[in-house]
Amino acid sequence: MVELTSLAARDSYGRLLALLSAATRDVAAAEDALADAFEQALRTWPERGAPGNPDGWLLTVARNRLRDRWKSAAFRRVVALDSARDAPAHVDDLDVDAIPDRRLELMLVCAHPAIDRQMHTPLMLNTVLGFTAGQIGRAFSTPGATMATRLVRAKKRIKAAGIPFRLPDRSDLPGRMTAVLEAVYGAYAIDATGEALHLAGVLTDLVPDEPEAHGLAALMQLSAARAGVRVDPDGRFVPLGEQDPGRWDPGLIARAHEHLRWAHAGRRLGRFQLEAAIQAVHCVRPTDWGSLLALHEVLDTVAPSLGGSVAYAVVVAEVNGAGAGLARLDSLPGDRFQPAQAARAHLLERLGRVGEAVTAYRRAIDLTSDRAERDWLTERLARLDG
Repeated sequence: MVELTSLAARDSYGRLLALLSAATRDVAAAEDALADAFEQALRTWPERGAPGNPDGWLLTVARNRLRDRWKSAAFRRVVALDSARDAPAHVDDLDVDAIPDRRLELMLVCAHPAIDRQMHTPLMLNTVLGFTAGQIGRAFSTPGATMATRLVRAKKRIKAAGIPFRLPDRSDLPGRMTAVLEAVYGAYAIDATGEALHLAGVLTDLVPDEPEAHGLAALMQLSAARAGVRVDPDGRFVPLGEQDPGRWDPGLIARAHEHLRWAHAGRRLGRFQLEAAIQAVHCVRPTDWGSLLALHEVLDTVAPSLGGSVAYAVVVAEVNGAGAGLARLDSLPGDRFQPAQAARAHLLERLGRVGEAVTAYRRAIDLTSDRAERDWLTERLARLDG
């Protein structure tokens, strides 16, 4: 696959691959054909100039490559042609001057229950945004060759299982959309921030009436708005409560609020909307802890999670005292969950239980992979231990 270097190119790649895959029901073959088209463009466009309709040109070249493959003797020997499935007429019927956007169907295929759940996010990054196996492997701390093998296996599964490139029935769509949203959020969680934000934007364009798509976009935009001040110019970790709101990105915050208004208009509450609302409250000074407590109560009912429960305990501590927060925190499982240990250390320190706080800080430091946060926790421990 040709490595793509801009979001505009990724947009074209994902739209064209979705279109070709929907026509052929073979993601791997569509990828090969499209890669050939991009390669030919790189050879010819610098000399002849880019065509007036670049996407139409790329689709035509890729379509011709698929036609050549269907006609080849090698293909006929390996796979019996099915006129209903493989005839090039399926591709010839496509209007290259008015290309429909089939990326939602491609996303739904990537997140289909027949595909290994751990491959939903990598497959989406690969097919919808055109990232290479090496790039995705680095994001997932997996060797590129291993990731490539897994991606090939997943694409073969799509073809073997006959997963259709279409919107599922109304009764099945919510569950499938949840898998898509989780995959996009997974891309954000692995620190593919720009790509995840772009995917979320694609989703809100494709399903503008889906409240949770807007909630997810808002959540990631609010988090990204503060990302630049998470560490100071010297690389020191800055906790949320100590950050300067004036340095947050006002454009991202404004767009997030717009998505939240769209989500609210849908009148169907979900996890990502609640998490985004919580982040929106955190973006206002002074912090409205009462509103945060109410939102966390609802989130804990709608979509309980260990991370959410830890954050809930911290908010309880702010509203009802450190003892109440610690009691809720100590009722949770997961002794090796770093945020829980860091929160526990802080609450124990507030309660004056120094020995226990020192132990909790040491556990939190041992579980921390982020260098800036590790240094900050180490400083807290040093002051307390001293």
